[in-house]
Amino acid sequence: MSRARLLMLALPLLLSACGDGDVREVRDWMAQVQRDTHPTVKPLPAPKDFVPFAYDGKDAIDPFNQVKLLGELARVAETSNDPNRPDTNRAKELLETFPLDTMKMVGAIQKGGVIYALVAIDKNVYQVKTGMRLGQNFGLVTRVTDSVIDIREVVQDAGGDWTARMSHLELQEK
Repeated sequence: MSRARLLMLALPLLLSACGDGDVREVRDWMAQVQRDTHPTVKPLPAPKDFVPFAYDGKDAIDPFNQVKLLGELARVAETSNDPNRPDTNRAKELLETFPLDTMKMVGAIQKGGVIYALVAIDKNVYQVKTGMRLGQNFGLVTRVTDSVIDIREVVQDAGGDWTARMSHLELQEK
């Protein structure tokens, strides 16, 4: 092919590259939209006036006071007909003054056909049989075997209801 012919073929390609490729049209359209668009922004509300408040409740009863809460729970417990509610008017037994976690079952004996568990608290050893009370949660001994003491405890939940739970003291071998 001759040079002139090659130049004739390449000339339209070169001239098409010099055109704006509809960019001018797009720019005109964008300018039109920008002129016609008017944004609407709602004005911000005026700030509220701050009125200082003097707190006078420092001398009032604290609503989170535990003494007040326990008093209310006791009042509710007195009027409830809950079958798990313990008899708070009965005289407490000696072993009800100690928490269960301070007690250790150290042995068992049998006297007159009745099995007694030997429970050590500090350096003292006590005999415990079925039907006795122990622990600070109104515990009642329901069963005594050679290796375990079953205890039914009654505790009050956050709502003031009495709930029964089972605890065990197992034989501690040295």
